[in-house]
Amino acid sequence: MAPPAATDRARIRVGISGWSYRAWRGDFYPAGLPQRAELAYAAERLDAVEVNGSFYSLQRPTSYAAWRAQTPDGFELAVKGGRFVTHMKKLRDVRAPLANFFASGVLALGDRLGPVLWQLPEQLHFDADLLSSFFDQLPRTQGEVAEAARGHDAKLPDDRALTDVAPDLADRPVRHALEFRHASFCTDEALDLLRQHEVACVVADTAGRWVRAEAVTSDLVYVRLHGAHELYTSRYDDAALDSWAERLTAWADEDGVREVVVFFDNDARGHAPHDAVRLRGLLRGGPGASSQRPQEAGAP
Repeated sequence: MAPPAATDRARIRVGISGWSYRAWRGDFYPAGLPQRAELAYAAERLDAVEVNGSFYSLQRPTSYAAWRAQTPDGFELAVKGGRFVTHMKKLRDVRAPLANFFASGVLALGDRLGPVLWQLPEQLHFDADLLSSFFDQLPRTQGEVAEAARGHDAKLPDDRALTDVAPDLADRPVRHALEFRHASFCTDEALDLLRQHEVACVVADTAGRWVRAEAVTSDLVYVRLHGAHELYTSRYDDAALDSWAERLTAWADEDGVREVVVFFDNDARGHAPHDAVRLRGLLRGGPGASSQRPQEAGAP
């Protein structure tokens, strides 16, 4: 799959981090909408969704296959890497855990498989050798995902593992993004290492809680919006969305950038899907660009 010409604007995808939240029911999701229909409802209005459950535990191939079936052609599901790899093993001795993660069913997403997000704990400092070793183990095509998955251990039984890929998808690229939370990563050395390995530096807006590096380190720009003023809870007003739209458009116009993805994670009070729809409308110049949730118009 060839990258776009330098004069072409990269595609900008707008989505949400997760989709199954009780507070969204009767608000973003119409009252009475079956829970099993929520992903399809969100996918009709957005371009991408992050799979968050994969961070907490290994999912099943049947789940990934169901999520693929509920989304339209052209939609992407980014998958969050397991915390066993990032938070418990802290990237050390992770060959088997990585194999288990990739064997747990991500290949069932087929052409819906988007970037893989690796979120580091805030206590983890930059270590060039450790990070290089981790990056070297990451598969870069779906064929390589299948190859890595075949190394799974007994913690993932064969009857729960998916290690095959459709022949026409074997060369399809798999991109990776790193969300770090320690200031030691905000250095030229660290960012250059991400560039060398073509791993996207996540631009994370965390209401000032953690560091934010706005660096382009691969052909993917990956943005996570956790809350404008209050982590996970506050909304993005029109001025904030205008500002982010300008940033996203500028990144999409940079030479070598192929795709820009932005996920809203301010889900605690149900703002994420509404903000995502508004930003998407703003970028496309369509309806909903400036609309606010009436019950939240004065919220921070």
